[in-house]
Amino acid sequence: MRVRTTILLGALLIVVYLYKDSTDHNITRSQLHVRKDGHQTKGLTTNTSYVYSWPRCEQNMSAANIPNFTSLPGHIKDVLYYRHCRHFPTLLDIPDKCGGADGSADVFLLLVIKSSPENYNRREILRKTWAKERLHNGVWIRRIFITGSKNAGLEKVRLDKVLELEQRDYKDILQWDFNDSFLNLTLKQILFLEWMERNCPHARFLLNGDDDIFAHTNNMVDYLQGLEDNTGNKHLFTGHLIQNVGPVRQPYYKYYIPVQVQESDVYPPYCGGGGFLLSSYTALVIYKMSQSITILPIDDVYMGQCLAKAGLSPYSHIGVKTAGLNIPFRIVDHLEPCYYREVLLVHRFLSSQLYYMWHQVNDPNLDCSKIFKFTGGDTNIW
Repeated sequence: MRVRTTILLGALLIVVYLYKDSTDHNITRSQLHVRKDGHQTKGLTTNTSYVYSWPRCEQNMSAANIPNFTSLPGHIKDVLYYRHCRHFPTLLDIPDKCGGADGSADVFLLLVIKSSPENYNRREILRKTWAKERLHNGVWIRRIFITGSKNAGLEKVRLDKVLELEQRDYKDILQWDFNDSFLNLTLKQILFLEWMERNCPHARFLLNGDDDIFAHTNNMVDYLQGLEDNTGNKHLFTGHLIQNVGPVRQPYYKYYIPVQVQESDVYPPYCGGGGFLLSSYTALVIYKMSQSITILPIDDVYMGQCLAKAGLSPYSHIGVKTAGLNIPFRIVDHLEPCYYREVLLVHRFLSSQLYYMWHQVNDPNLDCSKIFKFTGGDTNIW
């Protein structure tokens, strides 16, 4: 009898532990099942901010019939199996971010920042620096992080929980239930544009960029306010212009695109995906074009393809440096803030560098006289 009682008490404790664990994570067993097999469970209810809109997309088995398919690396095979997939469940949403569709014209510059779930530290730094939501020169700057999820397992559960907690504090995250990876960046862009058309169609301008850029958003507002006869209702797409290049055909490179993914050896002109500025008019044109263009897993090139189909061109801006600044003087600190106070955007910063640079370039007491003296009065390195 004592043994039986001990067993029953042990079983009860296990049940209580499992129940507590599931409530601590705000996720039920049925939710875990949904997220593992990808299919929506009819009648599923939840008290979290997860929203399930579509089931996962099925694999296109006919892709295996493409010539020389078996010789391709696994990640490229996955691209061919799944690149028809454009709709995934929304995990975290902020439909009122822009004040609703009708009120979205009050947003002058919408910061659309591509971020992976694990990049919590980067997001925190950006919220305190160039991506801080604020009124500048009489117009509003708003912020959105766009992200996916991890494939499965405890890491997915934990990182989704981190994002959910961030959402409670900041209400600035759009998350979809697809694997957040380099080759899914195009999907991330398409899903955001779909969201924008529905929830924020009249925001004037957008910065689309990575979470490791230094973006001088005050300068961006100044530049955009100085445009002649364009309040976001006309074409604008500007950044670091790349042209006269084509797909990388060597399998060992990050940007490898075999002929099975794209036959043409030429890409249209495009702007480097680290960061670029565009009008809401152009963003919605790109979304419309994307609905009839097969996904290419290089997101900046894909944006160029959508522009080309619409008969629009990307343009170069001298202040956008997605390849970094080329500082010609070796003895000068490459993080000297005097070289960054006039830029719009520079790619590849550590979080600590971002924090330092933002506060330095906005310091009213920043003294660049020593730099002028060293360079003979020239701080223009563009």
